[in-house]
Amino acid sequence: MATIFDVIIIGAGPAGLTSAIYARRAGKSVLILEKESIGGQIATSPKVENYPSIISISGTELMDNMMNQATELGADFDIDEVKHIEKVDGLFHLTGEYGNYTAKSVIIATGCSHRSINAKGVEDFIGNGVSYCAVCDGSFYQNQDVCLIGDANTALQYALMLSNICHKVYVCTLFDKFFGEDILVQALLKRENVEITHNLLLQEVKGSDEVEEVIFKDTKTEEIKSYAVKGLFIAIGQIPHNENFTNVVDLDKDGYIVATDDCFTKTEGLYVAGDCRKKALRQVATAIGDAALAATMAVKYLDQLK
Repeated sequence: MATIFDVIIIGAGPAGLTSAIYARRAGKSVLILEKESIGGQIATSPKVENYPSIISISGTELMDNMMNQATELGADFDIDEVKHIEKVDGLFHLTGEYGNYTAKSVIIATGCSHRSINAKGVEDFIGNGVSYCAVCDGSFYQNQDVCLIGDANTALQYALMLSNICHKVYVCTLFDKFFGEDILVQALLKRENVEITHNLLLQEVKGSDEVEEVIFKDTKTEEIKSYAVKGLFIAIGQIPHNENFTNVVDLDKDGYIVATDDCFTKTEGLYVAGDCRKKALRQVATAIGDAALAATMAVKYLDQLK
């Protein structure tokens, strides 16, 4: 007979692993399913310095610690991508690429991925000058020159934040205007250390061990522009991965799962935590907060079933 877990958690990033820790400490059987690798986006960060009580730690080490804690508490783990969820007679049936699983409750913690740019050198310098999160990594570039690519609200907010930290911020957009709120645009235009250039397409990121130069092509004049910078921030959007769950959750226009403040979805017994849900801020701290709530609500749901 197939094992029926109390909780199946989809995703082994900060939200998924924290959910597992909370559920196991409450005495519930837990299976974590992860389609790729442990840790999610944060695992690629060379330094995490905004996690309370830890001055500095690599993303990989932080996630290894969380994984070890979850498994030491007795959580099971398997590599599989969940393709479909169905709730039948009070039980959740999960269809994976490699197997099928059954649980009394489910927590979706699939996170999201940053939208990248297919230009030479971008992938090579991730963690060594190329970043997708100014909130996470901006402080590493204090009094240095950086470049930011993006034209919507997140990019504008990042640029404003970086202008308070960095010596010079070059803001480059692919189109001929910004698509964010005007109040943010006007605030950015007033910053003396910000230089804005439109109609630029990234061609290459260059450097030895770390970023030293970013090269663009003007899409109208085809002129090549080069910036000598220490950091490149890419803020052109994120991609959630919730398309396999549309029968059991509601998604917003961007594909994020709609949930209550307590992480409830539209399906009883199904919860969501972390970057994959609709929210204002996507950080390790907020993912962990979501996870504590989601797991606590799942435990409460399971106890009521008895």
